[in-house]
This record gives sequence, structure tokens and C-alpha cells, in this order.
Amino acid sequence: MNSELFVKRITLERDKIEDFNIYPFNIEVLKNMNEVNLTKPVTFLIGENGVGKSTLIEALAIQLGLNAEGGSQNFNFSTKNTHSNLCKYLRVSTFNKPKTKYFLRAESFYNVASEIVRISEEGGQGPLYGEYGGNLHECSHGESFIKLVKNRFYDHGLYILDEPEAALSPQRQLSLLCLIDDLVKSGSQFIIATHSPILISYINGEILDLNNNFAKINYEDTEIYKTYKMYLDDPYHIQRMMFEDL
Repeated sequence: MNSELFVKRITLERDKIEDFNIYPFNIEVLKNMNEVNLTKPVTFLIGENGVGKSTLIEALAIQLGLNAEGGSQNFNFSTKNTHSNLCKYLRVSTFNKPKTKYFLRAESFYNVASEIVRISEEGGQGPLYGEYGGNLHECSHGESFIKLVKNRFYDHGLYILDEPEAALSPQRQLSLLCLIDDLVKSGSQFIIATHSPILISYINGEILDLNNNFAKINYEDTEIYKTYKMYLDDPYHIQRMMFEDL
């Protein structure tokens, strides 16, 4: 499937960076980053909070011509400019041109839904409700995520997702996994930052561990899998260990 990928390599242009002691280049994973090669239709970026997943995936989306807060390549709005300048130092090796691109970011999805409403009601680019399956504000957070993917994501697309599980129940995460698989089978590519043990189990995915400088890692070896399994195997024992003096 590698020959069908739209993005195959992400390179940090280290020679252009003047100081690795200032943000965001002082983030440990960026200090050590050279290039990251993508080999599967779904790439998962995992790692502890603060490791740099969202910083990197935001910069990647911007470098690909997408809005920092989310949306397609046609979105151009900002509620608050908070993104880093990392995008200026990334080189993305692209092969072929996707039919569409989309950045889905959990923390700012409300802003995207509001922008869809504004454009639709003002008629600036024609009504978008049909394209998105209706007014996303009239759904729950999780339902609007799934509706977006069902209606706006289609074949031969490039999709950048930042912690999509934030709004989704386990059952909805399984639904998202099915939608991802359908899109992969129709030629789409996903790059996803996540903490979800359900999503990273995807059989045609590749997991890159930012805690270990983008090392490729098997599902069962991830801290996500091991932590959930340890806890679910005996939650009460784990709680006694955490809550009581032994």
C-alpha cells in the first residue's frame, strides 16, 4: 500500500532552526527528530501528555494547507492564534494529490462547527449543511464527529486527526474504526494522534511512539495497551495499590 500513500515522509529541517532551547524545539521529541517515514495507510502517533503529539500534528496540518483549528483546505478562520511556528520547519514529502484533505481536531471542533453554521447561513460559499449531514451543533459532540466522518470524508482523501476519541464512547470508537477501514479500502490515508487503545489496534495501521523518538511499536507493546489491560484485568487490586498504604 506504500505506493498509494499521499504523505510518505515528514522531515524536520534542522539546519534552519537557530535555537533548540526555545519552544517548540525544546520539546524532547523534536530535539531528536530528523525524518519520519510513513509506510501504512493509517499512522498512529502515540505518547504521554506533553510529548508533542498535538504540536506536531497541528504543524503537519498547516504545512499541508489546512486550517490550524480544523476543517478542509477551504477553511480560513481563526478564533485565537495559538499554533507554534513548527510548520515553517517541516518538509512533507507528498506523492500524488488527494481528492480532499481534512484536519479534525477534538479541542477546536466546536469552532469548526460554528464556522460551518456561519458560512451556511450567510451563504458565502453556498449551504454546507448537506455536505456535513446537517447542523452539527444540533448533535451531541460524539454524534457530530461520526456524522462529519460519514458525510464529509470520502475516498482518496488525506485525513489528519488529533485525539478523535475525546468525544467518543467505546462503541463510537469502534464505529469510527469501521469508517476508517472503509475509507482506507477506497484509497484514503490517515495520520492520527491518539490515546485510544481501540483505535491503535487497527490491523492495517502503524504505531509510532513519540516517547521513543518515533520508534515503530507493536500494539501489545504500547504503554496504552499494557496500562488498560493491567487495570481491566483487576481494577480493584490496582485501586487498592493506588489508594492504600501497603
